[in-house]
Amino acid sequence: MNKKRLWVMCFAALFLMLAACSSKETSKPTEDAASKGTGIKKKEVDDQRFAYTFPLTGKGTDETLTSRAVAVMVNNAPEARPQSGLHKADIVYEVLAEGKITRLLAVFQSEEPDVIGPVRSARDYYVRLSNGFDAIYVFHGWSSSAQAMLTSGNIDSLNGLHYDGSLFKRADFRKAPHNSYITYENIKKGSKKNNFESKQEIPAFSFLKTDEVTAIEGDPADEVTVSYGDHYKVQYRYQSEKGIYLRYINNKQTVDRETNIPIELENVFVVGADHKVIDSAGRRNINLESGGDAVLFQQGKAQEINWKNKNGQIIPVKDETEVSFVPGKTWVNLVPASSIGSDVSWE
Repeated sequence: MNKKRLWVMCFAALFLMLAACSSKETSKPTEDAASKGTGIKKKEVDDQRFAYTFPLTGKGTDETLTSRAVAVMVNNAPEARPQSGLHKADIVYEVLAEGKITRLLAVFQSEEPDVIGPVRSARDYYVRLSNGFDAIYVFHGWSSSAQAMLTSGNIDSLNGLHYDGSLFKRADFRKAPHNSYITYENIKKGSKKNNFESKQEIPAFSFLKTDEVTAIEGDPADEVTVSYGDHYKVQYRYQSEKGIYLRYINNKQTVDRETNIPIELENVFVVGADHKVIDSAGRRNINLESGGDAVLFQQGKAQEINWKNKNGQIIPVKDETEVSFVPGKTWVNLVPASSIGSDVSWE
């Protein structure tokens, strides 16, 4: 082998060795940046790549967002617990019905539970909350004021009084009026039968970005209590490792009856609204229009703010600017305005 050829081969080997070293040096920082330097978990990076965002949870999805919202009146009496389907609701409103009894309005859009219930009767202010989403309203029975609204011809609804034993089924493990249930499939079936619109564009809530979530400020609020009465003392307990609140009522955790999946909430929104008792049964008028004091609990922090009605939806505001939710699920507790300082506490 001549000297010139040997020199060329040595040079080529040296070049390949240097190139390999260079490749290793440049690849290592890239790997470290992906796993450490950005501070963004893989799931959060993936969320940013979704084509769409669910309007009521702020979560990413590749599905076309056309499903209409469904709002179901859910019984919250001790005899009705644990309920079915609440773990898949995007947002739940807990509001006084009669006396110290609360009922729940569960709004579904991003997820569809197999079964929901027990289903209970309507009140006019629950109907107004449902109308804020132009939702298909599902209930079993009504007050006179709710009946007047729901028979006006302007609201798409399914009433268990009309479909008892068909769309609505009576469970044998509970007694009436705590045993009316409906499947999501039957909601779709009833909606199709009544020619309800199945698709709609839902106005989206405002949601925080990832870096904004970690920057939330407020008073420490690892334990939140909202007291409606002896059988309706609600607690929320913050889980820092997941950034969510777990819900309890009278110290018993709220879980799904069929799956035992717990209610997990990124936002707990307590709203003080004027309540007025209007009859001997303890039924109420609730002012959902005027705004007032509120407390928003996120990431183990409490923010004392206000609320206002924006196109039928109750939203958090501070200094007239909308306050954003953490992406995820939300529970709204409406309480009498006069009691928000005494019946709501946190530590």
